[in-house]
Amino acid sequence: MTPSTTAAARSTAFPVLSAQTLMLIVISGAVGTLTFDLWGKAISPLLGFAQLAPEGLARGFLGSVGLPNSAAMGSFMHLFLVGVIAYPVGWLFVARPIIARVAPSLHWSVASAIYGVGLWVFAIGGITMIAGLPFFLGFTGITWVALVGHVFYAIAAAGAVTYVESPDRR
Repeated sequence: MTPSTTAAARSTAFPVLSAQTLMLIVISGAVGTLTFDLWGKAISPLLGFAQLAPEGLARGFLGSVGLPNSAAMGSFMHLFLVGVIAYPVGWLFVARPIIARVAPSLHWSVASAIYGVGLWVFAIGGITMIAGLPFFLGFTGITWVALVGHVFYAIAAAGAVTYVESPDRR
């Protein structure tokens, strides 16, 4: 992309797979994952809400599909495969271009919050069932902490993308 490319054009375009895009995926995923885990493992319990244990969900999923499901594998899946790679790829290559075409005037923060709700539906509504857990974890306190966590994740990750892509930064 050239420096004169607008933010709107970047958000509707399918990203070019390059070293820069791969670094953007890793940076935004790391920021999002840190935000999610800070919320779900520290802030939420400090406020008296449930504590998230996404590694356990990842282990349950891995085991249900016949893959190794040790604690290390659960952490690797949650922290790296999903948090640092898959969710940012979903934002950059699927959600952001679709939302930009469907609702081009929607601010990135609102669009990313919508993406976060979608991540929550996917993880807590879908992956939990594959892992043999109750649908949306029975709509207990952890369900709602996970909703906020996925929205925080998406906003933080998309914010990192927006910051890195900002022409003002160059």
